[in-house]
Amino acid sequence: MTIDVHGHVTPPELLKKFPMPPVLGDVDGMIERKAALGITTTVVGSPVGYGTMLPVPGNDNYNQSPADLARFHEWVAETVRAKAGALTGYVYANPFSADDVARAAEWLREKEFTGLIVNSSVRGEFLDDARSDDFFAMAEETGAPVLLHPPAVPVAAGSMKKVGGIEHVVRPCDITMGVAAILLAGRLPRFPGLKLIAPNAGGALALLREKLDMAQRRDNVDGPPISEQLTKIYVDTATPSLPALKAALEVFGPDRLLFGTDSPPLATSLDAALGMVDALGLSDVDAVLHDNAAALFGLGQEELRRAS
Repeated sequence: MTIDVHGHVTPPELLKKFPMPPVLGDVDGMIERKAALGITTTVVGSPVGYGTMLPVPGNDNYNQSPADLARFHEWVAETVRAKAGALTGYVYANPFSADDVARAAEWLREKEFTGLIVNSSVRGEFLDDARSDDFFAMAEETGAPVLLHPPAVPVAAGSMKKVGGIEHVVRPCDITMGVAAILLAGRLPRFPGLKLIAPNAGGALALLREKLDMAQRRDNVDGPPISEQLTKIYVDTATPSLPALKAALEVFGPDRLLFGTDSPPLATSLDAALGMVDALGLSDVDAVLHDNAAALFGLGQEELRRAS
């Protein structure tokens, strides 16, 4: 049994409202394709809530009404319930919005939700700002894993002219910078119970371990060396690069690797995604494919039995 910690789904009304890949609405197809390869459970949600990752003139993903967000989460909960253990949900929130944070804590009380999904930057700002303190305190208190997903408009997106460049270059850089900002702001020593997930193998964080220590010393940031704090961060395997995945394994450790595909919407070859994990040559591959995620998200044997 394999758990995929990184999948996205979208309600039918949003597919009609915004130009988005139709595969986001094919929940049954996703489950069937993954089950055929032994991927029995997917953690699903949206990094934009009742919004879209594609550019739409006049649309602001951070200007969502409480009613729209409630309707979105109700649909996710209903979908999770209907799929008999094959899915579990992420609650979306804007970490700079006190109202969003309070509502997210309420949704986390529902059994269909086992994690949080927020953006690694919000309107060009990273989460090292004090306005995110209430969010991190809530995440620590609830014990919910936090997927730090890049936003629709990442930092420096305006300087990249190509959509593919934004999607496949700028967004991983947003993850890198966003997590680095959190670490340099001393969030982990302040909130030691945080369970942070950096997708896409952590972006380029694994290549910056020593540089992050240098930045910490330069800025006189208190706390353990950031190179040590990196071993507290979880990363998923949603990358097409085996060298990146090997670097993540070395820096974060095998107990912090989680199988993830970012599928849907990405047309990820599930065979290739599983093959990448096998290529790491781990003595305990089940830890990455299942055990780490099961422990992190609190997925017990009953849920996994129903999923299989």
